[in-house]
Amino acid sequence: MKPAKITVEGYEVIEKVVKDAGNSGRVYVPKSWVGKRVKIILLEPNE
Repeated sequence: MKPAKITVEGYEVIEKVVKDAGNSGRVYVPKSWVGKRVKIILLEPNE
C-alpha cells in the first residue's frame, strides 16, 4: 500500500493509537465531539 497525500480542512486534530475493543478498534475523542462529524485517517500502512 502506497501512502496518499490528503488535504483536510478542519478545526482540531488529535493523533492517537487505535486500541483493541473486542472485534473492532476504538479511538476515544473528547466528549465535546459527540454528535459531530469526524474523519479518522490511517497514517501507517495496513499490512
